[in-house]
Amino acid sequence: MKKFMMTLMTVMIAIAANAQRYNVGSSRSNTDYFGTTTTTHSNRYGQTTGASTSSTDYFGTTTTTHRDRYGNTIGTSTSSTDYFGNTTTTHRDRYGNTTGSSRSNTDYFGTTRTDYYDSYGNSTGSSRSNTDYFGTTRTTHEDSYGNTWGSSSSSTDYFGTTNTEHYSNNSSDDIWSW
Repeated sequence: MKKFMMTLMTVMIAIAANAQRYNVGSSRSNTDYFGTTTTTHSNRYGQTTGASTSSTDYFGTTTTTHRDRYGNTIGTSTSSTDYFGNTTTTHRDRYGNTTGSSRSNTDYFGTTRTDYYDSYGNSTGSSRSNTDYFGTTRTTHEDSYGNTWGSSSSSTDYFGTTNTEHYSNNSSDDIWSW
């Protein structure tokens, strides 16, 4: 039995070591003097795939407009945070139809969990984010069954630019526009 367990552990370590992680794109964000955050999304080849512009109003509601690589509006997201620190975001297409939503909260240990839903309220996945001592935020993305399919790593430089690298377990994935 001991020999079997050692063999099983060796196989599991070998599988984990051979697991591929593909860089599928990146995002770069800057916030201007007026508090507007602009994020540019690029695919794995460095080509721009889209952009997002976010601003927060007097009531704390953040509205984000998403555009494709040509500058056409493809959708919007509206986020608000309640008294308990839960952030709810509603996503809409260019016509104003709801396409999905997400809910985020941060626990006592600083881990932010976000749950994603389609337009019918069905779970489509989740993500967990943690920021380390050096200010790097690492996010793990899971499907609705709890399987990890990708991750992101973000850090902010001296000039206030936040750079995010997106990774996937599937080499055919590409960066989403928003």
